[in-house]
This record gives sequence, C-alpha cells and structure tokens, in this order.
Amino acid sequence: MSNEQVYQINERVGITSKNFLPNVFVWMFIALSLSAIFAYFFSVDQGLLSFLVNFETGKMTTLGTITMFAPLAFVMLMSFGLNRLSYPVLAILFAVYAAVTGVSLSFILLVYTASSVLTCFISAAVLFGVMAVAGYTTQQDLTKFGSLLMMFLIGVVIASLVNFFLKSSQLDYIISFVGVAVFVGLTAYDVQKLKRIGEGIEYGDASANKMVIMGALTLYLDFINLFLMLLRLFGRRK
Repeated sequence: MSNEQVYQINERVGITSKNFLPNVFVWMFIALSLSAIFAYFFSVDQGLLSFLVNFETGKMTTLGTITMFAPLAFVMLMSFGLNRLSYPVLAILFAVYAAVTGVSLSFILLVYTASSVLTCFISAAVLFGVMAVAGYTTQQDLTKFGSLLMMFLIGVVIASLVNFFLKSSQLDYIISFVGVAVFVGLTAYDVQKLKRIGEGIEYGDASANKMVIMGALTLYLDFINLFLMLLRLFGRRK
C-alpha cells in the first residue's frame, strides 16, 4: 500500500471521527422532536387520546397499555438485534420508537401543568448540555464510574418497582433525587464513551452508522429519564 493510499484512509477515518458525535446529537434531536410532536398532539386531541384512555372509566385502553410498554420492547429489539439489523431498518425502528415514546409521554401533559412541564424540560436541557460538555472536555477517565452509576441505576429501578406498590411520597422523592444524580452522571459518562468510539476506541463489530443510532438512543434515554425525574421532583399537578 502506497503512502498516498494510507494518507487517504487516515483522512477518511479522521472525517468519520469528527462527524460521529455530531451525527449522534442530530439523531438525538430528531428523536426528541418526534417525541415532543406526538406527545403534544395526543395530549390536546381528545379523539387521539380516546384510543389510549377510556374517558368513561378513566382507565387506559388495551392500546394505551401496549403503548406504555412498547418503548421497552423497541429498546430491547434494537439492542439485541444490532448486529442483525441493517442501518435503514435500525434508523426506522429508532424513529418509530421515539414517536411511540412521545405517545406514552402524552399522559404527563394530562397530569402536570404545561408551565411546570416546560420548566422541567428546559432544566433538563440545561443540565444535559452542561454535563455533555463536561463529559466531552474532561481529561479524567470516567470509565471507573460506569459500574457505580449502573449499580445506582439498578437500585433506582428496583426501588421504583417497590414504591409502585407502597406508594410512599417520601420514597418517591428520594428515588427521584437519586435518579437525577444518576442520569446527570450517566450523561457525562456516555458522552465521553461516545467520543472514544468516534476516535476508534472501544469500536465494536457494528458499522459506524449503526453505532450513531445506538449512541443517539443512549443519550435520548439519558435526557428523557433526567426530564422525568425532574418532573417528579418539581412538577405541579393539575
């Protein structure tokens, strides 16, 4: 291989590395936009909302119940099927997942006031942005915090399941507070990890385009969960 060919390959790798993280954020923004649009239209349109909630009984319909659990199914499908799914299929699944998540989030606009939802969303955006910059610019290796953050995340999930039956307001407050701290930390950790993937470190078998989608999914989940935890802490109910 000639020196010119080596230079061209290195140049292409460099371009891919520089574009990787920006593309991740572009896809994340697309997903958040889709979620916001679907959440808004389903919350203000009684006809659409009737597919999810039975207004006579006040309970969720079968479709509403499916919608609540569908996002988890999409995440599992994309995660476990990463190596088998093509990039176009993965991109479509991610877009559909974001839309379905938006539909499931439309319920929060029925519970909380619009002003508190907007305030918590802006607060989540600011926190996310600050920690994303911190994760990108810090020279400290955040890998060692990954296992600790995952332990706390598992603890938050288990405690949330327990509190689903206990319905303790004090425990809910503690869970939400810890959850905010966990997802703030995960934002910095995940951004640094994605930065390294873009630089060719920790690069797996999947193509760069598919890794962009999975990176966007990771940051999307960090943001959405941070927003929901803040809403549980500071949201004002109608």
